[in-house]
Amino acid sequence: MPCGCGVPPSADRVDAMTHTAPAPMADVRDMYVVHRAFRRELRLVPELVRAVAPGDTGRAAVLARHTRMCLHGLHLHHTAEDELLWPLLLERCPPDADLVHRMEAQHAEVERLLDLLGPALDRWEVEARPAVAEEVAGTVDALRTVLLEHLDEEEREILPLAERHVTQQEWSRLGQHGKGQTALRDLPLLFGSLLEECSPEEREMMLHVVPFPVRVLLRTVGARSYRRYVSRVRGTR
Repeated sequence: MPCGCGVPPSADRVDAMTHTAPAPMADVRDMYVVHRAFRRELRLVPELVRAVAPGDTGRAAVLARHTRMCLHGLHLHHTAEDELLWPLLLERCPPDADLVHRMEAQHAEVERLLDLLGPALDRWEVEARPAVAEEVAGTVDALRTVLLEHLDEEEREILPLAERHVTQQEWSRLGQHGKGQTALRDLPLLFGSLLEECSPEEREMMLHVVPFPVRVLLRTVGARSYRRYVSRVRGTR
């Protein structure tokens, strides 16, 4: 086979070209960890919101900020899939196009509920009225119902497809997507939220992708900061 310059390649080069190792395929275990964190927070938030005393705007502010951070993380998580994962699967798995389009429709319903939650959280933070608290909690309950159906189907149907049709390099871009749209102060808290859901093996997997100095900080200062933060959010101190 001639090369681009018209000179036949050497036998060694031909051998290298025909024996190139295939790109490693996606390791999707991190997605299960992310999903468990979303399931946990959307279960806890309505309980915490309903427990706030009428007029306690200080407590409402703590929970409103936490809820916004979680919902922003969910929005970015879905945006990464919309922009990076669905196009790959539609290109490489045409028979499963209906499945991918169903995922897109579920994302649209999640976004609709997120749009409702923004103004409700703003009002509740200022007023801490029981009626507004119920509006927030009830909308999060509705979001959780939609999201659980979506996450279950994604784990059952989409992740096996990604393991077969998406490379690890492509998959890693999902984790990087949106970092520039997240407040720096929130990044250690979001990572701590993920580590809370990890087995020892999963913890090592999640920490392995960050640079060593950051890994040390997350294990020490970051871990202590997250424990203080989550205790405040959940009212355990």
